[in-house]
Amino acid sequence: MGKHAPITGERIAELLGISRPTIRSDLAVLVMLQHIDAKPKVGYFLGKAALEVNSPFKHIEALKVKDVMGIPVVLRETVTVSDAVVTLFLENVGSLMIVNQVGALVGIVSRKDLLKVTLGQSTANSMPVSLVMTRHPNIVTVKPDDSVLEAARKMIHHQVDGLPVVKPAAPDLDHDEVVGRITKTTMTKLLLEVALGT
Repeated sequence: MGKHAPITGERIAELLGISRPTIRSDLAVLVMLQHIDAKPKVGYFLGKAALEVNSPFKHIEALKVKDVMGIPVVLRETVTVSDAVVTLFLENVGSLMIVNQVGALVGIVSRKDLLKVTLGQSTANSMPVSLVMTRHPNIVTVKPDDSVLEAARKMIHHQVDGLPVVKPAAPDLDHDEVVGRITKTTMTKLLLEVALGT
C-alpha cells in the first residue's frame, strides 16, 4: 500500500480483482487496528500500527477465539419466549444459543428478535422460542482456533453483535456443540486492554 498511498477502496478492490463490498469489513478491521488509516474523499494509507514494529496491536493478530471467548448461555428449543426474555435479563447477555435435545446448535435468538415478537402480541410469551430464532444454517459461527480478527470481520460483515463458538460434538456425531461466545463487547475490552497496555 505504501507506494500507492493514498489509495481508494475501489482501487484496492480493483487491484485484488474483487468487488468493493467484499472487502468493506476487512478494511474496517484494519482501520480499527490502526494498520491503515482513512481520510474521507482521499483514501487509505498506512496507519500507525503498520509503521511500528513493536506496536501493541500486533498482539491481537496472534490471539485465537478460544483465548478470549466467554461462556455461552444456552437454552433448549422447547422453552418459551417468556423463558428466553427472563434468561436474557438474568444473564445480562445480548443473545441466547438454542440447542435441541442432543445439544446440537439449532438457532440463536437476539434481544431484537424477542423485542420484535413481544411488542403488541399478548400471546407471544407462551410461544416456543424456536418460532422466533434465527435457524441453522443461517447462523454465523466461529471455531475456537479461528483468529480474533476473523471473528471481528464476521461480526462487522454480517452486522451481528456476537457469534457462537462451536466445535464438532464428537467424530461420530454430525452436529456442532456450542463451547463459547465472542461479542463486540469482548472486542471492545480487548482493544482497551491493548491500548492501555494491561
